[in-house]
Amino acid sequence: MNIYRKSLAFWAKITLISLVSFLVAMPAQAADDSRYLVKSKSQFLKNAFNARRNFNNGFTADLNEWQLKAAKLLGVEVEPVNILQVLPAEAKAAAKPKPRSVPDDQFGWGVEAIYNETDLAKVEGGNGVAIAVLDTGIETTHPDLKARVVKCRDFTGTRLPYLDNKCEDKNGHGTHVAGIIAADGGSDNLGIYGVAPEAELYIYKVCSNSGTCYADDVAAAIADAAGEKANVINLSLGGDKPSSLIHAAIKDATDVLVVAAAGNDGPYAESIDYPAAFPEVVAVGAIDVERKIPEWSARGLNEITKAYTIEERDVEFAAPGVNIESTWKGGGYSVLSGTSMSTPFVSGLAAKYWAIMGKDKPADLIRETLQKSALDLLPDGDDNSSGFGLPRLIK
Repeated sequence: MNIYRKSLAFWAKITLISLVSFLVAMPAQAADDSRYLVKSKSQFLKNAFNARRNFNNGFTADLNEWQLKAAKLLGVEVEPVNILQVLPAEAKAAAKPKPRSVPDDQFGWGVEAIYNETDLAKVEGGNGVAIAVLDTGIETTHPDLKARVVKCRDFTGTRLPYLDNKCEDKNGHGTHVAGIIAADGGSDNLGIYGVAPEAELYIYKVCSNSGTCYADDVAAAIADAAGEKANVINLSLGGDKPSSLIHAAIKDATDVLVVAAAGNDGPYAESIDYPAAFPEVVAVGAIDVERKIPEWSARGLNEITKAYTIEERDVEFAAPGVNIESTWKGGGYSVLSGTSMSTPFVSGLAAKYWAIMGKDKPADLIRETLQKSALDLLPDGDDNSSGFGLPRLIK
């Protein structure tokens, strides 16, 4: 009887393996594939499913319907990988690329607001400070940016960890964000300037040309940026749901200041996006030139959490985010609005403070300095839309 049972179990196992092998070998239809976190460390499954990225609790892969069935037959837990989006509020309406000649204003109103000067004639700072921009890439040949790019890596569309020296931006969003941080006016000094024009840019292409971003690619890039000793990580992207992969990567990125866009789903309370909503992240909302909060800027839960203490789903700052001119693909300039634009102003200011105070200073001290520098905005106090207020350069 025992021999019979063992034989039956053996053939059942062989049948299951054969069936699973058949299912995983079914040809994938790209349009039907979705990305999943497979909670297994099985090398067999990694090979069968063409694993993209490895994590502590499993691996990610693009799976079709048959491969999902195979995972379920094996009793393997599988969950969808979050999809995020870059966060301009008015990209279609406001983005109007122009020839390079000269921008409308070399020192835009946003830079003046951060520098706390109304008639700005010179910007500088950020020397030796590395800012990782996780976005749609960058126009690597843009005259105002090419001298700032130190690293350039593509985390999309490949099963390798990344493609080095590949980060071309076919969307424009990443180029715009990078310019707000560190555009240096170009070799002829006729271009536009960002907040920290001497900073180093680590460019990570984690979003597709349409602006969608898989959480596993974002998490992998965060880990890489931290490993490469980036001081600041700029995330002008977000989504409605928290990603455990991204959160784990952020918590592992010790002594790195992570700054993220609060989102454009306002004016409702708790409309803040993730990863900005994580307490480890500096969440940034938007203001206009009159220092008013636009209706679309996402709100947090500041008014029901402890005042001036960052908890989950709190907005920490508000920064310029309406009608912001910056660098654009094709070597020109464009005007965009959104918390995507607000975020790099804070990242650039953090780089300036780091360069002034010393690169050996911890990220928590830089964050505290930003908080102390902030100008309170209406409504008064630690409100849902602006938190500490508008961070500024205090000389």
